[in-house]
Amino acid sequence: MSTRHLDSLFEPRSVAVFGASDRPGSVGATVWANLAGGGFDGPVWPVNPRRPKLGTHKVYARASQLPEAPELAVICTPPATVAPLVAELGARGTRAAIVMSATLDARQRRALQDAARPHLLRVLGPNCLGLLNPRLKLNASFAHVAAAPGSLAFVSQSGALVTAMLDWAAARGVGFSLFASIGDRLDVDFGDMIDYLASDPHTRAILLYVEAVESARKFMSAARAAARNKPVLIVKAGRTPAGQRAAASHTGALASSDLVFDAAIRRAGMLRVGTLQELFTAAEMLSHHRGPARAVGAGPHERLTVLTNGGGAGVLAADAVQAAELALAEPSAAVLAALTRVLPAGWSHANPVDIVGDAPVARYVAAIEALHTDASPGTLLFIHAPTAIVPSADVARAVVPLLQRSPLQPMTCWLGGDAVREARAASRAAGLPTYDTPEEAVRAFSMLQTYRRNQELLLQTPPAAPAEPLWHAAQVHAPIEAALAEGREWLTEPEAKAVLAAVGVPVVATRAVAAEPEAAVAAAQALGFPVALKIIAAELQHKSDAGAVVLDLDDAASVRDAAGAMLRRVHERLPGLAVSGFSVQTMVRRPRALELIVGATLDPLFGPVILFGSGGTEVEVVADRAVALPPLNRPLARALVERTRVAQLLAGWRDVPPADVDAVCDVLVRVSQLLADEPRIVELDLNPLLADAHGVVALDARIRVDRQAPGGSARFAIRPYPADLSETVAWQDRWLTLRPIRPEDEVQHLEFLARLDPADIRMRVFYSRRSIEHSELARLTQIDYEREMAFLATAPKSDGSGEETLGVVRALCDPDNVEAEFGIVVRSDLKGARLGERLMRKLIDYLRARGTRRLVATVLTENRRMLDLAGRLGFDYEVEQTEPGTRRIVLAL
Repeated sequence: MSTRHLDSLFEPRSVAVFGASDRPGSVGATVWANLAGGGFDGPVWPVNPRRPKLGTHKVYARASQLPEAPELAVICTPPATVAPLVAELGARGTRAAIVMSATLDARQRRALQDAARPHLLRVLGPNCLGLLNPRLKLNASFAHVAAAPGSLAFVSQSGALVTAMLDWAAARGVGFSLFASIGDRLDVDFGDMIDYLASDPHTRAILLYVEAVESARKFMSAARAAARNKPVLIVKAGRTPAGQRAAASHTGALASSDLVFDAAIRRAGMLRVGTLQELFTAAEMLSHHRGPARAVGAGPHERLTVLTNGGGAGVLAADAVQAAELALAEPSAAVLAALTRVLPAGWSHANPVDIVGDAPVARYVAAIEALHTDASPGTLLFIHAPTAIVPSADVARAVVPLLQRSPLQPMTCWLGGDAVREARAASRAAGLPTYDTPEEAVRAFSMLQTYRRNQELLLQTPPAAPAEPLWHAAQVHAPIEAALAEGREWLTEPEAKAVLAAVGVPVVATRAVAAEPEAAVAAAQALGFPVALKIIAAELQHKSDAGAVVLDLDDAASVRDAAGAMLRRVHERLPGLAVSGFSVQTMVRRPRALELIVGATLDPLFGPVILFGSGGTEVEVVADRAVALPPLNRPLARALVERTRVAQLLAGWRDVPPADVDAVCDVLVRVSQLLADEPRIVELDLNPLLADAHGVVALDARIRVDRQAPGGSARFAIRPYPADLSETVAWQDRWLTLRPIRPEDEVQHLEFLARLDPADIRMRVFYSRRSIEHSELARLTQIDYEREMAFLATAPKSDGSGEETLGVVRALCDPDNVEAEFGIVVRSDLKGARLGERLMRKLIDYLRARGTRRLVATVLTENRRMLDLAGRLGFDYEVEQTEPGTRRIVLAL
């Protein structure tokens, strides 16, 4: 992961085009024409050994003849020339190149990487269309049309799509901060682009067209960091094709790669949309929407009120709301009364609020002001259809300023063409989300709700496993080791249930016996009737299909007869099947229980994934399922359950009481912990898992293992909470816990900050306010452990009511893991006790272990305590300071 030298790629001071030409239809000619004629304010040099001049520009024969090393090189030359050219440019000081050349073979690609790497020269492409930075009037592409300046960044894996998007955007007046085609992603990939754009002040929202990504943890880390700052919207192509290879387990068959990618986007706080049209619809809403992106639970942000001067338009909006499985807000009595006072008798007296087609400007204003009396303002969709009563522009002049100041979250929809063009332009100029149709506006509102839910998931960072395991490791590992020792990849059903029971998943009482009818009878008598009887065979995964399951056996004779008949039936249907025994289990009778499935599998890109949905023998046919990336905690597990249709049944219906959803969530969390703890598990099915008001119980289970241990928390796409970094240490006359910060530390962290002297806060973190907003606290406590670390020193409170924070040290690593900048603050009443030194040494040890090269900070020169501590720890002082009254300190790690 790296943003190094990407500023040279996207904001270069000089550009050279290699292969520049005037040959009609050539890439070199198009690129040169776009660059030279685009108005870029910097030197541009054409390079071509066969052209002395291009227009008024002198053409250079080779790189060595250029007046200076170009900061950016655009390469349109044959594949065989690319690597030598990059090596020459890198040696001379060029820091970035766009390689438009296509059809590089594997050897040429390796040579290009080897040529660029020693010079840290960044490569966009090969096989890409190039990039445009409209703010700089930089068009280093062979696109047929330029891009207008704006605040949206668009990054595409497809060059053809870039040109289509440019056409679409130009027709609609959409502008961009950056427009880039990344091609084959030999060096600069989506993770790099997201990292760069996340901190780009000119970019308000990031739009992505993705066909594939590489490193999952890199992509997820970059996306999660960016999504905390600005909307990241994605169109993902390549949905799973029909005819996907059948998997051995239900989970493997159901958890398609597209479902997994969708789960990753959701967990990263991004928003996935289905079409390019929706990409801009969502960008219009999210980039202009006021207020917090995150809100816990259902609340005012989900309330939509429609105000319109046309009943038909209101009906269309209401239909769209219902189709999106949303609901219109119920107006309060106070709002209805306020509207009735200002509207004619024939108004709708409901939501949508129809102010009638003959409305003058004053009625629009009065209706909006009446809606402001709502104590819980939500989102307002203002719809106007042109009439002969009053010009739409006059309505806009009165309404737009009012909507800008409104406590409601406004959206506008101006129906029509030329008659509303001025009004629509006024809305957009005022920063109001503006749409052409009610359906488009409601779709944007629906996407906003999805985005909010995804932002909630972004904040969750559960541990891979509890601080104290909920099971004995030997009981988990022993059945797995036994299977592998026998050369089996599938555990028997009793073995799988033993593993699950060891992690706290309720399973039905089960006994494994020899493949003899009398052994089955003895087990049934020991368990108690009625029982279920199943064949145990390593190669037989779907027992029902082979007639290897019999239920509701009420006595010894029925068990004996069923066992004999089952053995004969299986040998007839599957001759040669190695039957190793019978599984006898207590017959569970819960007539109102729902059959669920909980499963896990390994995705080739994102690693372990967890599946939940409707279970039973028809599980693939019903296909009611959702997937999520571990690690899971209770809120994430509940969010996974709520994305399925069966969730509505779990809530109860008619005389059926609600099921114990907390028990279902506990199973999901425990499976997540099992996947983290045991990397040899590669596939898992609990099907059916019965759930009702009395709890859950797994009737059947399967687990597949691999001795290569390809799973585990190391393969999680999202780094879990690093509980292994916690330690207890002696300090003065008490014991301290030094541990990474957690999202649930927010309240405790606020108490810690409240006990700091204002001077100490300013001295250590350049922060002078006594109060701190929730959003700021969230950024401090909900961190991405892949690129940031914060260690707390905590101790039990004197009254025994919990723990308190005594100090915190945090470091943020750059994407290259070269440099980490740190900050430290200790509670004001503990100054001089060397707690800060203890925290600093823990941070230094951690950064050294992860390979960070240096630790840096900018310290106020009056902060003698920090400077003295830095001296004891071996920091050096930089001579030149960026800010008066500060010193930059550096520790080589």
